[in-house]
Amino acid sequence: MVDRVPAWVTPVAWVWIVLCVATAVAVAVDVHRGRRHPTVATELVWIASGLYLGPFTLPLYRRQGRAERAGAPRRAAPGTASAAVAGLPGGAASAVAHLVGVPLVLVSGLTIAGIDLWVMIIVIGVLAMLLLVAYERTASRADSSPSGSTPHRSSLASAAVAAVVTVLAFDVGMGGWMLLLHFNEYMPPASEGSFWFLMQAGIVLGLVTGWPAVRWLQRERRAVAPSV
Repeated sequence: MVDRVPAWVTPVAWVWIVLCVATAVAVAVDVHRGRRHPTVATELVWIASGLYLGPFTLPLYRRQGRAERAGAPRRAAPGTASAAVAGLPGGAASAVAHLVGVPLVLVSGLTIAGIDLWVMIIVIGVLAMLLLVAYERTASRADSSPSGSTPHRSSLASAAVAAVVTVLAFDVGMGGWMLLLHFNEYMPPASEGSFWFLMQAGIVLGLVTGWPAVRWLQRERRAVAPSV
């Protein structure tokens, strides 16, 4: 990878990374001080969102993600909230997939046509899909189980479809951003803070391009809700 990123990006990147880690820790502390959600998966989505949205996570978390201390959450899960918040599981899955997938590809030395970026995009996409399937399977039970109703868990097939649709739409922004950086020689080494900063920016772009898919999935869930 060639690094033509301006030098000023590096200090900005490290400041932002510190803010992101601090935000994730703040959300985690708040959750585990008694503001628990129906599922650990939902809690992890909010915590992981801090890893790329940084302090911007906090107002969203306070309005739509923070649970009451008594145990009743204001929102069952990001998937039942506004479309912007409903896209957070995809962003969280991508953030975690980057943290796992990028080092894995670099250690493996795998390339396609001599370029490791193609392998990174594939590995990150697959990991994100697996994480989203796990999220859909666990969070859907809380989403569709208001007080007094029968708990329901989405089928593996429906969870897989939702994960694939989300990741493909998300990769238009995230994958496109990675390719744009690479072919314009603005992709720093993964050992640089600027690399992770630029990947965080790509995740935000993924939220934007994934928004139509998230809205469609929300409509589909609402359409089948009466029959659950």
